[in-house]
Amino acid sequence: MQQTVLSATLRGVDALAVEVEVDLGTGLPSVTIVGLAEAAVRESRLRVQAAIAATGLVFPVARITVNLAPAHVKKDGTGFDLPIALAILAAHGALPAAALAEVLVLGELSLAGDVRPVRGAIAAAEAARAARRRTVLVAPENAPEAALVQDVEVRAVRTLGDAVAYLGAGQHERAPVVSEGAVAQPRANEPDLRDVKGQAFARRALEVAAAGGHNLLFYGGPGAGKTMLARRLPGILPGLSHGEALEVTRVHSVAGLNIGGGLVAHRPFRAPHHSTTPPGLVGGGNPLRPGEVSLAHHGVLFLDELPEFARATLEVLREPLEGGEVVLSRATGTLRYPARCLLVASMNPCPCGRHGSARCRCLAGDVRRYQGRVSGPLLDRIDLHVAVPPVDLAALDDEAAGEPSDAVALRVARARERQRSRGAPASRLAAAALEETARPDAEGRKLLLRAVDKLGLSARGYDRVRRVARTIADLAGVERVAAVHVAEALQYRATVEGAHPPGHDAARQPPHPTAL
Repeated sequence: MQQTVLSATLRGVDALAVEVEVDLGTGLPSVTIVGLAEAAVRESRLRVQAAIAATGLVFPVARITVNLAPAHVKKDGTGFDLPIALAILAAHGALPAAALAEVLVLGELSLAGDVRPVRGAIAAAEAARAARRRTVLVAPENAPEAALVQDVEVRAVRTLGDAVAYLGAGQHERAPVVSEGAVAQPRANEPDLRDVKGQAFARRALEVAAAGGHNLLFYGGPGAGKTMLARRLPGILPGLSHGEALEVTRVHSVAGLNIGGGLVAHRPFRAPHHSTTPPGLVGGGNPLRPGEVSLAHHGVLFLDELPEFARATLEVLREPLEGGEVVLSRATGTLRYPARCLLVASMNPCPCGRHGSARCRCLAGDVRRYQGRVSGPLLDRIDLHVAVPPVDLAALDDEAAGEPSDAVALRVARARERQRSRGAPASRLAAAALEETARPDAEGRKLLLRAVDKLGLSARGYDRVRRVARTIADLAGVERVAAVHVAEALQYRATVEGAHPPGHDAARQPPHPTAL
């Protein structure tokens, strides 16, 4: 006798509907799983057999063949345990076949028959909606996440027995409906910019980066506050829209970071260690998982001590920073992970971090080698290069608190609202829109052309300066990019070696947005 149950397997951040076909045949009792099943799926036969026995049901004595269709797609994970068990029971007559016709089932089984959560519940619910299945059967921990998908009824089952009672006897109380997805609470004790003493220029750069979605590099000696500033960036970014929150939730669900949660309500902040490998940063491995740059989607990716990362690891960031996605090509196909994040990096100017002071003992060759660990093409993709000098002792001793994050976030939100009318933040404007909206006035063009000659800006660097100038103008609340906006934008193209545009003073307070 044969029976089919619909389940799903992950493909990138999406799920592919999979038909779990079970055939009970004659011959020596055995369980064979086919259809490009990975090890975790093949091992499900042991968990299923033990779970059925622990539930008090009869495991059929037959030659059982389980086919996972489409057979040409690799299947991975433990989410096929529950659908395989229900298909076997239905094929054996313990469940009515009609009860499984409108259901997508996903869940891992313990040996005692408990249903455990798995990755990708929200993607599986979307696959159920695409397949026109009315109900999704999942573990209670997966239910709030799956309930975020509209037009699908989500039912939570704690045990295999609950699933059988609901499907076989219609005992709805054994599988309650989850009507709304829980919202994850924002991070408590969000770091506030009021804690930062001094560093007016770096604070201004942080505001510009947040307003236009520009990548940012802080460089300076140890203890200057680079990490402190970077960790306060999420607090001045606009809140996630509902669509952005769903995208973030989907990525975190696929990575297994959102089990037991619902909609992710805050922008992610990821700060991987410098020992991270290329697959850890952009995704990969076996099975394929999203990397840190995708986990920071619509949020902040912070790379502290940038030169300490392996150069090969940093180079894989080039394409995601340009295109906003990671494309992984394997023999089995191509997967795409979203990676639209804001990169913030920090580094010391030399191995000891005191380059330019009397205490620095680094040789010139050591400094060049240290700075050379970060390639020019990668630095060219970072819009703002900001020197962070040591904090003045008078500023440290000042009891007055700095400007709070809420006040900065309000200016950032206003600038983002202006940019939304153009369709995208300044960092992602299309070339035609950039030419139309970011063309400086006559004085600004003269200044920009002189800077191209004196600073040796590449075509990408020239483009980035115009984008940053557009953001600065938006913070000032003006439509036309002027020379003063270009001048400030050029200050953020200072090189890591310490060469700045003429007239630059890292300790000077830049013009306040309302005064530009």
